[in-house]
Amino acid sequence: MADLHVKVGDVVLRNPVMPASGCFAIEYAEALDFNRLGALVIKSVSPKPRAGNPTPRVTETHGGMMNSIGIPSKGLEHYRREVLPPYTRFDTPVVVSISADTVDEFAQAIEEMSLPEVAVIEANISCPNLEADGMAFAMTPETTYKVVSAIRRRTPHPFWVKLTPNASHIAAVAKAAEEAGADALVMGNTVLGMSIDVRTRKPKLGNVMGGLSGPAIKPIALRMVHQCYRSVRIPVIGCGGISTAEDAVEFMLAGASAVQVGTASFIDPGAMQKIIDGLHAFCDETGVTHIRELTGQVRLDRQLSDRWLRFAQQSG
Repeated sequence: MADLHVKVGDVVLRNPVMPASGCFAIEYAEALDFNRLGALVIKSVSPKPRAGNPTPRVTETHGGMMNSIGIPSKGLEHYRREVLPPYTRFDTPVVVSISADTVDEFAQAIEEMSLPEVAVIEANISCPNLEADGMAFAMTPETTYKVVSAIRRRTPHPFWVKLTPNASHIAAVAKAAEEAGADALVMGNTVLGMSIDVRTRKPKLGNVMGGLSGPAIKPIALRMVHQCYRSVRIPVIGCGGISTAEDAVEFMLAGASAVQVGTASFIDPGAMQKIIDGLHAFCDETGVTHIRELTGQVRLDRQLSDRWLRFAQQSG
């Protein structure tokens, strides 16, 4: 059987499959074996309690779903006491995702959550930055560097930076996160969209706009993973529309060292376990001994590849 172990920075995972933050809860233990997953990524928590966005918060759309949850949270103390402990019972690295409104809040929260039982902290900088009129931290290289460097100064813990696909210069943003001290990148999150009920003439989401996820965004996410991979030396974790083992392999060929699965688990709670089984089958069928050898191995014409890379660097 093929070796599915991968390394993301200094963290070794038994396989490259893990949930995406916000698409996973402890109740999933009834549907799949948590000790088979590569990591357990918990829903984002904010330092201050949040009520979340107005309802309705979720709506189906062609090829996926849209959400505008607003990251409801009861704060760090409740999180440490009630949310985190059940996940630490398993023999799988726990990844804590942090969301915050300001640079200082981010740094403070991540310092507080740099606990021995936490393997990795994921800084969700694709959330709004109140110091920049609500624009996500990861929208520009400058704000990305500012928040990531502040976090790096406050923690020795491994931490991954979650970027947004809504940024126009993703290669530059990825490079800024690397230079500021990120150990890995998670590329990415939902794509901003909108849906209207033609009968009522009202938006289908209470917050008007929301994040599109699912198979519809996979080509966008795949392209951005490849751009990030070509722009940085740190590992990239792919996320966006992954629902099968072949999807996961595509992302690894594009440059991902590991993948996160989100919307697919809403449809089938056992999706991640099936993807892991599918990766074993794929490796056996294709003669792959170590799955990590797939990362970045998409076959590109050398001249075309160099020209494409120059274009990508210029355009972001």
